[in-house]
Amino acid sequence: MLSSPLTLDDSLATFAARFGASRELAIRGRRVIPGGYSRQSFNFGPHAIFAAGGEGAYVTTVDGHRLLDLNNNFTVNVLGHSDAGVQAATRAALEDGVSFGNPVMLEVDLADLLVDRIASIDKVQFSCSASESGMTAVRIARAFTGKDRIAKFEGGYHGFTDPLQISWHPHDEPASGPDHEPASIPDSAGVPLSNAENVLVLTQNDYAGTERLLRAHAGELACVILELESASGGLVTLERSFVEMLRSVTEELGILLIFDETVTLRAGFHGMQASYGVAPDLTVMGKIIGGGFPLGAVGGSAEVMNVLDSGAVSVSGTHHGHKVALAAGLATMRALTPSAFDRLNAMAGCVMSELNEWAASQGSRFAVYGAGMSHLAYGVMREPGLAIRTHRDYWRHLDADATQTCSIELANRGFFPVARGDFSLSLAMTDDDIASFIETTRAIVADMKI
Repeated sequence: MLSSPLTLDDSLATFAARFGASRELAIRGRRVIPGGYSRQSFNFGPHAIFAAGGEGAYVTTVDGHRLLDLNNNFTVNVLGHSDAGVQAATRAALEDGVSFGNPVMLEVDLADLLVDRIASIDKVQFSCSASESGMTAVRIARAFTGKDRIAKFEGGYHGFTDPLQISWHPHDEPASGPDHEPASIPDSAGVPLSNAENVLVLTQNDYAGTERLLRAHAGELACVILELESASGGLVTLERSFVEMLRSVTEELGILLIFDETVTLRAGFHGMQASYGVAPDLTVMGKIIGGGFPLGAVGGSAEVMNVLDSGAVSVSGTHHGHKVALAAGLATMRALTPSAFDRLNAMAGCVMSELNEWAASQGSRFAVYGAGMSHLAYGVMREPGLAIRTHRDYWRHLDADATQTCSIELANRGFFPVARGDFSLSLAMTDDDIASFIETTRAIVADMKI
């Protein structure tokens, strides 16, 4: 253990020395790519860590380091890297043509699988990303209900499209409005204020406030879109009774309920919605359904999805239902058996229980939080034992610098989480990998003296 507490500056100094090749590539990239790379979320402290390859549970960096991958392309790589079944399916799909102006059988095969697994889905429409499918779900809801406004939760991320990139991570308390009635704020320059005006923003797990706002605006609202467990704006799990209330109220008021399961589809064989026992009208999917390739989907009841059959709603894209993505996705989803999900969630439960019990025994401010599925978050709270029930709890309670120190130090010691503090497990991980992650995290927290 260090004699003085490990600081963010200490970790950044080690990071700079360890990831010099990545730094040089980031500098080179800035000459031709805004920011140096095409996803701002790649930033890991001062710059991204550039990957050179990946195998199993590990990613190799251009700096020559082998890191246990706890990022897994932001929850995508649930089987790990270079899975043999996915590789074989992808190669087979490439052999007889890559891209057609015709549908292929794989589209029907993957749609059949999703319909079979998720009870609320009768029909599926594919796109190239969950961002596109989130936009599609909203368009379907508007067409079905004849209403234009939508409702979403503060801190919820549903893609970068203008209608949905609203109040994703507001931190300015006066501008963001009161807790019980958040303001609707564009989350990016270039998103017109008119888009924000068309979005009603709600507070996670606020029973009375949410029902009051939905009833007050029922005549305008086409849908409520939500993540059962938000990810990008701070990991917040919706309470089961809260989701049950939402289903009851939206059904009564003629407002469609949309679950965005882009991340949470990895929670279980039937998606996270099965654990709530609540059926939405529409479900947005992405990430794991493409097996590492760009693929999104929206599915729902036949009654609602049939607005696409009528031709009144237009949704189309050159690469929607791309053959190679469908092949990789089908191989991935077939590998995700009930026992595979059991193993993923058992590993997550082990990480959460062991680290939280240890932190409590030390009086530490460190915590792992989430629903216990294979996507979790860690953070250093401003005080021990603080609960995160809303997005505002996240940015009020989290010690951002200390959490960033944990993330950077994990990278320095052979691990690759998401910089903001969440992490995803893969089936390629072994018990030894999980034990090493737990042991290293304990050592980092001890060195930080938090």
